[in-house]
Amino acid sequence: MGTFARFEDIKAWQKAREVTAKIYEATADSAFSKDFGLRDQIRRSTVSIMANIAEGFGRRTNREFANFLVIAHGSAAETQSHLYIALDLKYIDQDVFDAIYHLLDEVSRMTMGLCKHLQSTS
Repeated sequence: MGTFARFEDIKAWQKAREVTAKIYEATADSAFSKDFGLRDQIRRSTVSIMANIAEGFGRRTNREFANFLVIAHGSAAETQSHLYIALDLKYIDQDVFDAIYHLLDEVSRMTMGLCKHLQSTS
């Protein structure tokens, strides 16, 4: 299970928490807040990243943890896809898009790096 005592110690979870706050901030503004479908979906997908990292850790086996990290990775990609819609609809500007997309890229790399580590130690 690695050297984590709590899921809050996992850097990928910490970064996912940061990006979740940024998504909530971005979706609270202007027209984005009124597009309930996209707003709710992008929020759910970003929350899913954090939740799957935590749930995987809670399963207490490397194999299950790795599976949940793959799901978290998928949720990060889903969130990135939603960001393109928000950019195209001008709900967010390019700077906000770039900042959040970069954070999601970091989370993706971290989750897959940890996943590969867990799979190699199983």
